[in-house]
Amino acid sequence: MSLVLRPRNDDKRWAGVLSSAPVFVLVSGWEVAADGSAHASLRCAGTRGGSAKITATAKAPDVAGAARVAFTLDVNVVPYTTQG
Repeated sequence: MSLVLRPRNDDKRWAGVLSSAPVFVLVSGWEVAADGSAHASLRCAGTRGGSAKITATAKAPDVAGAARVAFTLDVNVVPYTTQG
C-alpha cells in the first residue's frame, strides 16, 4: 500500500511518518519530493491481525522544535483465511 501526501498549502513541510505498531503495519521508503509532496510504503503483516495508527508529522523548516502530527490514519489488518 502506498501513502502519498500532497504538498501543504501552509509554510509547513512533511517531516515523517510513524506507525504505532510496526509489527502490524511497517512504514518504509519515506521520501520527500522537490515539489513538497511525500511518499511512503505501508507493508501489512499478512499472517496476524491487529491495528495501528499511522501518523504523519509536519513542521515549518525555519522554526525550532519538534514536528507536530498533521493527521492520523487508522489501519486495521485482517489476516487472510487459511482454510475455507
